[in-house]
Amino acid sequence: MAENGYDALKLKNQLCFPLYAASREIIKRYRPYLDALDLTYTQYIAMMVFWEEGKISAKELGKRLFLDSGTLTLILKSLESKGFVRRYRDAADERVLQTEITEKGLALRDAAVSVPGSVAGCVKLDSKEAMQLYTLLYKVLGTLE
Repeated sequence: MAENGYDALKLKNQLCFPLYAASREIIKRYRPYLDALDLTYTQYIAMMVFWEEGKISAKELGKRLFLDSGTLTLILKSLESKGFVRRYRDAADERVLQTEITEKGLALRDAAVSVPGSVAGCVKLDSKEAMQLYTLLYKVLGTLE
């Protein structure tokens, strides 16, 4: 087989690699701020949904965060053990697991409010470039559903 037949296997030809690497590098910038809150990045994005919604089914939370049920269960157990959320079965349909932010979880929002601004400068894009990237990434996510 000609050498060019293997071009598809070159790292520089992979769209997934810069997405993966950029994601890891940006999440790394969050670490010192989230360590102070006793949250991992995934727990932080879950808490962002709780701060918005207050109460949400586990299934809907998983959809919003693009997480499988196994990963989500671990996150929710951890957040519950920290006292930030509570889980319970829906009274109308016991098959539905409901999740709800607690007072302690709501209070955490005050400590977390500075995190986005603290991390915002790590990506050197102007506002137009940032919006283009945001739009493209959500377009990609939409095509993968």
